[in-house]
Amino acid sequence: MNLVEIIGSMAATCTTISFIPQVLQIWRTRSAKDVSLPMYVTFVIGVALWLVYGLMMNAWPIIIANIVTILLALAVVAMKLRWG
Repeated sequence: MNLVEIIGSMAATCTTISFIPQVLQIWRTRSAKDVSLPMYVTFVIGVALWLVYGLMMNAWPIIIANIVTILLALAVVAMKLRWG
């Protein structure tokens, strides 16, 4: 793994795990009233486009990070719709 791949992997890890506290907070409190649904829907679309880009570039750090990020962001959207 070269320096570019290491930096990309670290960046992907940081931005992906940043969603875990939000998911856990909503799950614990069963409240998503302060979460912006339009922001998360727009974000999921953007992450899906990043995933397509990663697939087209065969860039595994981008692919893996965006798959996990989509799942976490969709969890927030689902909880917003349920407990909004």
